Amino acid sequence: MPFSRLAPLTLAAFLALYLVWGSTYLVIRIGVESWPPLLMAGIRFLLAGSLVLAYLAWKKTPWPSARQLGGAALLGVLMPAIGNGLVTVAEREVSSGVAALVIATVPLFTLLFARLFGHQSRPLEWAGMALGVAGIALLNLGSSLSASPRGAALLILASAGWALGSAWSKKLPQPAGAMGSAWTMIFGGLALIASSFAVGERLAAWPGVEGWAALLYLTVFGSMIAYSAYLYLLKTVSAAAATSYAYVNPVIAVLLGAVFLGEHVGAHEMLAMVVIVTAVVLISWRRS
Repeated sequence: MPFSRLAPLTLAAFLALYLVWGSTYLVIRIGVESWPPLLMAGIRFLLAGSLVLAYLAWKKTPWPSARQLGGAALLGVLMPAIGNGLVTVAEREVSSGVAALVIATVPLFTLLFARLFGHQSRPLEWAGMALGVAGIALLNLGSSLSASPRGAALLILASAGWALGSAWSKKLPQPAGAMGSAWTMIFGGLALIASSFAVGERLAAWPGVEGWAALLYLTVFGSMIAYSAYLYLLKTVSAAAATSYAYVNPVIAVLLGAVFLGEHVGAHEMLAMVVIVTAVVLISWRRS
């Protein structure tokens, strides 16, 4: 669907995903210099979800059922906890631009998991998936990921977790509207903080201005605004269209990383970006 024919709220949601989420890779990379990664991600989502929930309680929004809360808890573990938490951990070892390139494979995994829920793949989608796998392989040949097999594995697991949550979200009972965003973020934040304690994360020193600014940006823009926009799009457009932010985020993340952090992106990474984005376009061609 052309952007000119989208409803204003839907267009705003797409722009939030494209621009805000593209910048969060840079901000996460800055934040993990001051914060333990799981703890930072947990505080980010727990705080964002709690603020949204407090506002909804003030507005006397109806409380969700136990069944809906169960769906939100499952999505919270798959998406904020696994999908974002593992990215945050990986960015201690992998540049922000390369992390965004790997996460660009989310639509490929979403297509694969959508088959579990009755989606019949077209030949073009299978071609896109094969091309995307080739892009991941090419990306692993570059110095950025080959030097960090653990970082590569974490990012691929993050992509798979986020994609499974995206595909499953249309089938799971969950709270409506912003209430769903709030509880999903709260459950994800709790899972991340529990994981932080389980692995023994500790603050080496009190975060400075940059660390707090990164946390604030991720909480307000990356979570309260962009994540709510994503859940809204999952309910109003196809999963493939909702994950189309993967076209734009890698480009924004690579550019921001190069400008502000001096991150080097080699020929392998640039070629892999072209291959992966082309694969995502093939998968979503009919739905765009």
